[in-house]
Amino acid sequence: MKSKDLLCLKASSFLEQVYQELGLPALEQRLVDVQQEIETTGTYTHLTVELEHGARLAWRNSNRCIGRLYWKSLVLNDKRNVANTNKVFDALEEHLQMATNNGKILPLITVFPPMHPNGKTPFRIWNKNLIRYAAHQKEDGTITGDPDQLAFTNLCKQWGWKGNGGDFDLLPLVVEGQGESPTWRTLKQELILEVDLEHPEYKWFSDLQLKWHAVPLISDMVLEMGGIQYPAAPFNGWYMVTEIGSRNLGDEKRYNKLPLIAKQMGLQMDKSNPFWKDKALVVLNEAVHFSFQKAGVTLADHHAASEQFMKFIRNEEAENRKVNADWAWIVPPISGSTLKVFHQEYNNDVISPNFFYNHNAWEAAPSKSKCPFHVDSKSGN
Repeated sequence: MKSKDLLCLKASSFLEQVYQELGLPALEQRLVDVQQEIETTGTYTHLTVELEHGARLAWRNSNRCIGRLYWKSLVLNDKRNVANTNKVFDALEEHLQMATNNGKILPLITVFPPMHPNGKTPFRIWNKNLIRYAAHQKEDGTITGDPDQLAFTNLCKQWGWKGNGGDFDLLPLVVEGQGESPTWRTLKQELILEVDLEHPEYKWFSDLQLKWHAVPLISDMVLEMGGIQYPAAPFNGWYMVTEIGSRNLGDEKRYNKLPLIAKQMGLQMDKSNPFWKDKALVVLNEAVHFSFQKAGVTLADHHAASEQFMKFIRNEEAENRKVNADWAWIVPPISGSTLKVFHQEYNNDVISPNFFYNHNAWEAAPSKSKCPFHVDSKSGN
């Protein structure tokens, strides 16, 4: 099948779904116009209402997201008219300010220009998450900060960024325009809401000087709808407590703070006490939950998120829609069997619209996508 014919099929399927779900008029004329546009240009342009609902559908279809109950609340920040990297940086800063919303986190997506019909990418954001902390490796191999960001941090240093060398050193924003070298801009501290962590019972916890930022902003995934790819479409919801406590701060390959917390708790960390990690993990998650609540920052706990996902399933079944999900991602990394999502079986089919993983911008694109959740958006260089 020719590429234009395939694009027409994908566009028709997508538009039919959008117009049916929203009850929009004049579908037939819109299909005719889109087909003519594809024949003439090799692509087509989504109307704002189509882009907005398409982004919401991508969230609704995201197999690995437990927070999909709120898919209708996603706000679109349409930046498809942006023409240079400075405007991209400005739009990213605007996104941070809007999404932070004084702690009442706003689900938001900013959509930049789509991929060209020739496969060229207008803009690519190199950060996997718009807000992340650097990894500074010492001569003895030890790392200060987030080990997950080591490769990206080293790249930033090669470009002249230095940072402050601390555990929570905000990485810069990096954007690549078509035919240009990547450029970076320092994140403005005043745009980043961070929460200092303390525990309601253990007063020593605040002495650990742990913190985390308020907005989980994914910035390197590809938004696909109706056969059109948007390689720069950063989006956010709000954090679930275990994303910060169990994963970002507790994981051995990340901040690995469980041994430090266990030591402060006076726990035996050997085979005679196989539950020391469990106890430390609960305390760490308690601190995150307590601190975010105290600061007035939106945060879901894993029990509430599980109930919300079950409600999402019921809502979708009422609309005769099937929910696809990746069990390993839906079940939170703590207290799994106490949650209803643990006892549910899921079909893991990937449907469009959706968000797809991209290869790291600093690595060569693989010849074949790794899995159904990956799509490759090649550099415009």
